[in-house]
Amino acid sequence: MKVGDELPVLEIPVTRTLIVAGAVASRDYQDVHHDAVLAREKGSPDIFMNILTTNGLVGRYITDHFGPAARLRSVRIRLGAPNYPGDTMTLTGTVTAVEADVAEVRVVGANGLGHHVTGTVRVAVPGLVGSAEHHALPGARS
Repeated sequence: MKVGDELPVLEIPVTRTLIVAGAVASRDYQDVHHDAVLAREKGSPDIFMNILTTNGLVGRYITDHFGPAARLRSVRIRLGAPNYPGDTMTLTGTVTAVEADVAEVRVVGANGLGHHVTGTVRVAVPGLVGSAEHHALPGARS
């Protein structure tokens, strides 16, 4: 694992079931995440995914790549274009730093409207050793 390595692309179909199940599982009962009529009344063309579901999908993307021993240290994301039913979110990631057993990955999730999510994830992976080209992680001690 070295800086610049790219994670495989993950395409996630954005379905009504995914949006509603994610909202319910995270106890986010805002009507814009489950009721299309009320979402439209509030100016949205349809229901849309909540940030907690997006956060979980970003975490899944990282742990699926790094394996069952991977432990998320931090997930820092920002939302952009909404994820509406019928679209696909395409997740990509690039390793931006490696120090000892911790990698930092820049993640982007795009859909038909643009970037749905951008952010940085720090993940600890036992046995991961940075290359000679490693860059210190932000906030790391020397």
